[in-house]
Amino acid sequence: MSARDKNDWIRTADEFYERTNFPNCIGAVDGKHNRIRKPNESGSQFFSYKNFSCTVLVAVADADYCFISVEVGAYGSSSDSNVFKNSICGKLLESNKLNIPDPRVLPSDAEGLSMSFVLVGDEAFALSEHVLRPYRNKKLTFLKLQVIRSTKDSRMHLWNFD
Repeated sequence: MSARDKNDWIRTADEFYERTNFPNCIGAVDGKHNRIRKPNESGSQFFSYKNFSCTVLVAVADADYCFISVEVGAYGSSSDSNVFKNSICGKLLESNKLNIPDPRVLPSDAEGLSMSFVLVGDEAFALSEHVLRPYRNKKLTFLKLQVIRSTKDSRMHLWNFD
């Protein structure tokens, strides 16, 4: 992972906002299970919930689709969230050592509340101060689902590394 300063993060957040209308976003994180031949004597370490042997790649990309961080080679039995949490980027994020700027006020916020800078991920990732994921669709009205889908669709191309 290359070193980034606060200005780099702010520039990335501004680019995300310009392209997706999603404020304070500093990157998109996702994982990919890559099929492999089961290594000899590996037991079930590489066997994933997708019912094949694989290694896991987890990456963070900026608004230009450039990788900020890539973690490759985790056991297929590991979840995307755990691979990220145990990666160099995940550990630095959790310990506040990534030079992420202090929270700032969201655009057009009449209340003026400051919000943290965040990475966006899919449902596989755990929520934290700096990681957001989509709202679950259970028991939502049709109108709420339309709003969430239109917001999600505007970011979909940034999330999907498949």
